[in-house]
Amino acid sequence: MTTFILPDLGEGLQEAEIVSWHVAEGGRVITDQPLVSVETDKAVVEIPSPFSGTVVRLLAQEGDVVPTGGPLAEFSTKQAADQGAIVGEIAPAAPAPARQAAGARAAPPERARVKASPAVRKLAQKRNVDLTAIKGTGRDGAILSPDVMAAAAAGERLRGELLRGVRRAMARAMERSHASVVPATVTETADISAWPEAGNPTLRLIRAIAAACAAEPALNAWFDGERRQLHDHVDLAIAVDTGEGLFAPVLRHVEAGGGTLRQLAEIKAAVKARTIAPDALKDATITLSNFGMIGGEHKAAARRVLPLSLTVDPRAVTGGEAARFLAALRAELERPKAPEAEQRA
Repeated sequence: MTTFILPDLGEGLQEAEIVSWHVAEGGRVITDQPLVSVETDKAVVEIPSPFSGTVVRLLAQEGDVVPTGGPLAEFSTKQAADQGAIVGEIAPAAPAPARQAAGARAAPPERARVKASPAVRKLAQKRNVDLTAIKGTGRDGAILSPDVMAAAAAGERLRGELLRGVRRAMARAMERSHASVVPATVTETADISAWPEAGNPTLRLIRAIAAACAAEPALNAWFDGERRQLHDHVDLAIAVDTGEGLFAPVLRHVEAGGGTLRQLAEIKAAVKARTIAPDALKDATITLSNFGMIGGEHKAAARRVLPLSLTVDPRAVTGGEAARFLAALRAELERPKAPEAEQRA
């Protein structure tokens, strides 16, 4: 008997949510056959089977959140060893991810230790009840339907839906950011009355950010709390609002002309279809969030004045650097004509 664990999916991810199983208990699988789809921070990743064998037991249900290294399924296989799940490309000589062998299985996470049938889990999800907070009255502590109903009636959880997928990832990212960063915001206005009516505001903002990064490189940087890394290229994340939550796909090398109308349309379509690749959502050097088209105070007025705001981490960026960046951004936006790259787009 072999226990297959959730492999390290990269980027320091600590957990993933089970979206759907592509196999069933008792079914035969072969190496590299699609095994399970999981959702990480805003991307759905398909994990292949690391070996051939028979699925004896699924240890996590759809909707469960499993930590990296947590058990996913038990297999019956005669193979002496496997190469682990392959996510992306690895060198042939790379060591295989560690997995738990029979008799040496690590203790499962708290969520996986909950004893409940699929029907009970479905009922708990429908009633917004956290199974880990319930003491089961069934055999060996198994949670039964009456336990779930009693918990729902007692109001052990707040009414409303549990955060899942994108919104859960977004909430946790915001929580981590708030815990470590004390942001500072600088505001400005740009006179855009000379803009042609047919111009694209997002493209103008992209070009202006590229110009501002060239004028003040301190804003085009990564900072981990101790080290600041400046970049000679601008990989711009574009905040995209969806009903499922906020996505931030990245336009690469906008300083060299990246970020055309076609590229914007492609990444927005990929986000909407949830086919956006995980690599397209990481390693941005700076982010643009433009919700002025939706509403709020920061919306272009009839007099063609564009409000701007810049929020920075003051541990990495000084007030002077932020002001110079915003001044360069404003100067670029106030140019009457769009850059040639935008006109060609």
